[in-house]
Amino acid sequence: MLNCDEMKAISEIEGKYYMPPLISRLNNLIKNHGYKESFRYLHPTIVGAKDEVLAIIEERKNQGIIKDVKQASKTVVGAVFSNCIEYLFLKAKEAGAVRRDIFVTSKVKKFGEMVSIIVDGESQKPDMDLVFYTLNKNEHPENMMIVSLKTSLREQAGQTYKWKLLLEIATTENPIRDKYNITYPLGKTPLVCFATVNFYDEINNPQHRGMFKFFDKSFIGKPIDADFIDNLSTLIDYANEKL
Repeated sequence: MLNCDEMKAISEIEGKYYMPPLISRLNNLIKNHGYKESFRYLHPTIVGAKDEVLAIIEERKNQGIIKDVKQASKTVVGAVFSNCIEYLFLKAKEAGAVRRDIFVTSKVKKFGEMVSIIVDGESQKPDMDLVFYTLNKNEHPENMMIVSLKTSLREQAGQTYKWKLLLEIATTENPIRDKYNITYPLGKTPLVCFATVNFYDEINNPQHRGMFKFFDKSFIGKPIDADFIDNLSTLIDYANEKL
């Protein structure tokens, strides 16, 4: 069973103007592949809905709701990836595949403030799109897994792993931490993860493959198997085990 906030989150995702073509496909994925394996097929799912989503955007331009189709399309592509993961995760939790005490949200502002690293008085927040977390007895976030999502590795994927390195510096004894006055006030460190759908087949680039090693876990939402990145189909098991 989901709580009221989780049911509201599902409704909000379903209500986004560009999501109906994707919601129907996601529900078919669940039906055909089950809750965990559905994550494996996010790439073909998003690509398959592209024409329908573009048609919706064009119609909104014709109605005068938006002005720039190209900009709207770019914004939607990034949002779609996040919405699909959150939707599938919540539907899996509703079915009992996710521990009841694990929550997910795309409303990450307060979490960014919580996990900020301080560099000589200046706050450094991670690039993150989703947070999976548990609560302590006071209903405050306790264990956290922050996830940066990128539809393409051409985007600024590097800034996420650089923050992860900064976190390592802030939470270990080392001269760099003292030199630059780096502190991490929260104390308990989150899991820092990365996920992509790899639209442009960039994951075999050695520079990108090396980047994945800095994260606690990296995921790909594409029906491929590789030894340097895990499939998104492992996301639920990883969250259930680690949080």
